[in-house]
Amino acid sequence: MASPSISRTAPTTSVAREPRVFTVVASPVGDLTLTGTTEALTGCWFECHGKPTNVGPDLRRDDSAFAEAATQLAAYFAGERTDFDLSLHPTGTPFQLQVWERLRAIPYGETRTYGDLAVEVGSPGASRAVGLANGRNPLSIIVPCHRVIGADGSLTGYGGGMDRKRYLLDLEAGVRSLL
Repeated sequence: MASPSISRTAPTTSVAREPRVFTVVASPVGDLTLTGTTEALTGCWFECHGKPTNVGPDLRRDDSAFAEAATQLAAYFAGERTDFDLSLHPTGTPFQLQVWERLRAIPYGETRTYGDLAVEVGSPGASRAVGLANGRNPLSIIVPCHRVIGADGSLTGYGGGMDRKRYLLDLEAGVRSLL
């Protein structure tokens, strides 16, 4: 089943007016803070990120709002899930949204370079812009920015830290060989 696409609706939609909620989910790479509304996930943040940037003063904890996301993340880390089927509504520029959508198309266990992604989004000379968009991805793991590597095949920057990036890539490589 294909994953739902990233919502590109304007911030004035009903999703933007929904109360902002969060929960914290334990994972093998540390606690993950999930943010959003009762209708859509807007962020998945590592504890090293500090307070997520996409929340307002009305933020309240609601573990039930993200029960499905927590279940899918647990299945991912257990090697039982290779994709996420969640309603997503990240905030970004049109170019960022385009890059994030393309990230979701990178198959589990595979990687792409920044240059590959630039070509795939129709901007072959925009490797740096793709890198910046990748770095601003608010949905770590779910929008798999960890699957992007340097042109020489080396691991390059990752907002969650290089150890987490290596862990996620190793997890996917190991599980993929068992599928």
